[in-house]
Amino acid sequence: MLSVGVKERRQKHKEEFKAEILAAALTLFAREGYANFSMRKLAASIDHSPTAIYLYFRDKDDLLFHICENLYASLNQHYAEIRKQGISPEQTLREIMLCYIRDSLANPELYKVVFFSNPQLYGKPEEFASRDTMALRSWRIVCEVIDDCITDGAFRSADSATLSIVLWSATHGLISSIIFTKDFPMPDPEVMAEIFLDAFFRGLRP
Repeated sequence: MLSVGVKERRQKHKEEFKAEILAAALTLFAREGYANFSMRKLAASIDHSPTAIYLYFRDKDDLLFHICENLYASLNQHYAEIRKQGISPEQTLREIMLCYIRDSLANPELYKVVFFSNPQLYGKPEEFASRDTMALRSWRIVCEVIDDCITDGAFRSADSATLSIVLWSATHGLISSIIFTKDFPMPDPEVMAEIFLDAFFRGLRP
């Protein structure tokens, strides 16, 4: 039998190799795009055989799924920390959205890979809603905080799921315009984010 120490070292090696694969996959997705990505190219980039990668990931969608889930898991940790601060629901929502915007702008290649690679990565809407993923948990956190804003009287009564999608869509428009606009003198992103959230929240006052 393998000792506990040997098992732990093997498990650590597996986790480190998986992380290496995902980091290389992110780089390849960003450089080649989803359509031109291949497991063969990925294997060559880390000097391993495709077989070694298939031991951990089924295909490029499985790789992309793990990249996305790792992002949402990280965001969810930040959201949890924000919710523990004891601030008002409206301020909590503002800080969560600012966190999302700042993280996206700090990692533009990751943002583009996650949101512009495969729009059906999580399946059909009913599949997304029924599967316990970090992405779904992230969306539910925003819905819960919006519900808190309504209960607290900061927002007028409305469907939190609808409001969260409107907020998400508008936020992505802001992020995308900042990331992709290269030929226009854009204002400071932090100022843009604050003005956007001020306007959105003001429009939801009771």
